Amino acid sequence: MAHHVDAKRMLDERGYEGQTIHNQNPAHLLEKAVRDRITDSYYWKEQCFAINEATLCDRAVEMSYLGGTYGQQKPTAFLCLTLKLLQLLPDRDVVLEYLHQEDFKYLSALAAFYVRLTFDAVDVYKTLEPLLGDYRKIRRRTKEGGYFLTYMDQFVDDLLTKDRVCGTSLRKLPQRTLLEDLGQLDERVSPLGEEIDEIDAESDSGRSSSTRGLSEVEEVDAVTNGNGVDHHEK
Repeated sequence: MAHHVDAKRMLDERGYEGQTIHNQNPAHLLEKAVRDRITDSYYWKEQCFAINEATLCDRAVEMSYLGGTYGQQKPTAFLCLTLKLLQLLPDRDVVLEYLHQEDFKYLSALAAFYVRLTFDAVDVYKTLEPLLGDYRKIRRRTKEGGYFLTYMDQFVDDLLTKDRVCGTSLRKLPQRTLLEDLGQLDERVSPLGEEIDEIDAESDSGRSSSTRGLSEVEEVDAVTNGNGVDHHEK
C-alpha cells in the first residue's frame, strides 16, 4: 500500500520531494501528454498496479514488440513499463542485469531505453555502446499501428543519435567526439574494425595480383607482337 501511495505521489504535479533525476521528478522524463495517456490506459490500470522490480520482469518478458503510442494515441506496454520503471527507480545493478541478460530481448530494450532516459551522458555511451554488437531481431510498432522488423543494434543506435525515440523526447546527448576531447571517453573502437582491416587487406592483395597478371599479359603481348614482326620481315 505504501508503494502505491508513493507511486501516486510521484505522478502528482504538486510539490514532489522524492528522488530526482536530471534535477526533476523522474516521471516527468516522459511528457505530460504521454504520462496522461499511459495512466488512462487499460494496460497501466490492469498490468502495472502494485508491481515491483521482479514482477515487472514478468510483464516485460510477455512483450512482443516495442514502440511509443499508436492508433488513437494508445500507449504500448513498452511505454507503460517505462513509466513504471521511473516510479520504481531500481538500483543501477538491477538495471544492468535487465540490460545484459540474454534470454528476453524486450527486457533488454526496455532497460536500454531507461538507461538513455536516466543515466548521464558518459554512462549512456559506456553502457549502451556494447549493444551495438547485439543483432537480435525485434519488432517495433509504428504510430499508425503497423509493425516493422529491426535489430537491437539499430534501436540502440537510435537511442544514441536521435532526440526522439518511441514517441518520447530525449535529453540531447553531447557529441561523442566532444566527450573524447574532454577526456571523459576513450576513442571508440568499432567491433567491425578487424573485419574491415581484413577486407582491406584482401582487397589490396587482389589489386596486387591483378596488376601482376596484367603486367604478365602485356609482356606476352609484346613478345608475340615482336615475333610476328620478325616473321613478316623474313
